[in-house]
Amino acid sequence: MHLSPFFHHLRSAYAAELEDLRCDSEGLVVLDQRLAQRRREIDFLVHMLEESPEMVATVLHRAFRFPVPGAMQELLTREPEDLPEWDRLRTAIEVADWAQGLVATLQAQPAGDWFLCVAAGLEYLHASHHLGAEAGDSTDGDDSEESPEQADNEDGSPLSADDLVESDGRSAEEAAADWMAEQGFERKE
Repeated sequence: MHLSPFFHHLRSAYAAELEDLRCDSEGLVVLDQRLAQRRREIDFLVHMLEESPEMVATVLHRAFRFPVPGAMQELLTREPEDLPEWDRLRTAIEVADWAQGLVATLQAQPAGDWFLCVAAGLEYLHASHHLGAEAGDSTDGDDSEESPEQADNEDGSPLSADDLVESDGRSAEEAAADWMAEQGFERKE
């Protein structure tokens, strides 16, 4: 899968941000506590949506499930000025109940729609197993009891490389292009 330079750059910055939050100075895993603290600081963090999206996106770590991975793969090919409106992309994403308030707060910001698309893309990259080496390490290595939300099949099993071909024989890229066309975007030929 092709990543735009924008998402290629942010992917490693997001992974580094999560890694920085993962352990304290004594090496204890404190990711959940630090994420909870960061979520409480949302009123401050909204001022950094455009300057440091990878830092703010951590408040939505584990907030999304991706039942339409083709839509996410299409999103990841786009540059920041070409991202869809959040409400269009939202039809391809499930938001965890605990994150609904955060999403509403973020969407209310001037750059909120843009940021939510970026955050969803970063979470998809971080959680996806089927992107392999392009996505880097697919787990955040935390030892918490809560497992991260990941791109899953309808039966809840993680996606694999075999899932890149839809049941009707279309590739994930073709499925993504079809989905984007259904949302009103022009097809890339």
